[in-house]
Amino acid sequence: MLEVRNIDVFYGDVQVIWDISFNVKRGEVVALIGANGAGKSTTLKTVSGLLKPRMGSVSFNGEDLSSVEAFHRIDRGMALCPEARRLFVEMTVEENLDMGSLRGEAKQKRAQTKEMVYTLFPRLKERRAQLAGTLSGGEQQMVAVGRGLMSLPKLLMFDEPSLGLAPILVREIFDVIKRIRQEGTTVLIVEQNVKQTLAIADRAYVLEHGRVSMQGAGTDLLNDPHVKAAYLGL
Repeated sequence: MLEVRNIDVFYGDVQVIWDISFNVKRGEVVALIGANGAGKSTTLKTVSGLLKPRMGSVSFNGEDLSSVEAFHRIDRGMALCPEARRLFVEMTVEENLDMGSLRGEAKQKRAQTKEMVYTLFPRLKERRAQLAGTLSGGEQQMVAVGRGLMSLPKLLMFDEPSLGLAPILVREIFDVIKRIRQEGTTVLIVEQNVKQTLAIADRAYVLEHGRVSMQGAGTDLLNDPHVKAAYLGL
């Protein structure tokens, strides 16, 4: 579904990604793991179209996205749940969800999809008229995930979905990601909670200093001595 080939990415004159390649197959959960500054979020921004690679290419369902702007990638079936949630804090929960379904089929199926989101997150239905900025961190993350789902994505990308959440809410978010995958949505996840992430990932890539240093099945990497020492503190 997604093919990233040999991308180099810069912020101005500073290179942060070197020759990264990876792929995501339809129906998979694929993880990008690594320390702070490894290039994980930069990679997601490049896939999403928020950054342009200086070298290399990104293809989605066989289409080269080099000339496709970020907002048109939504029409292709890509959505990003960004780091730190990035909600419209002075809008209600329901209005934030509506912002995820402004175009095409997503707009036509808005009511149906919203009910699916409320089934997934019953608390959001209770708080649908509440301003997003007044919600707890966990509830805000639910809104961010729901907003992503409202666009009816084929590929849903998560950037640090567990950031700042209490352990019980972290488990809930990972359970939701598993359910999203079971419903047929492909998932690409960037996350520093390596143990939880590798436990649900079909495959994973380890990023170190802007390069892919390892790759393999999630369970294999979970048991790898280097991953244990570097990311699990074992």
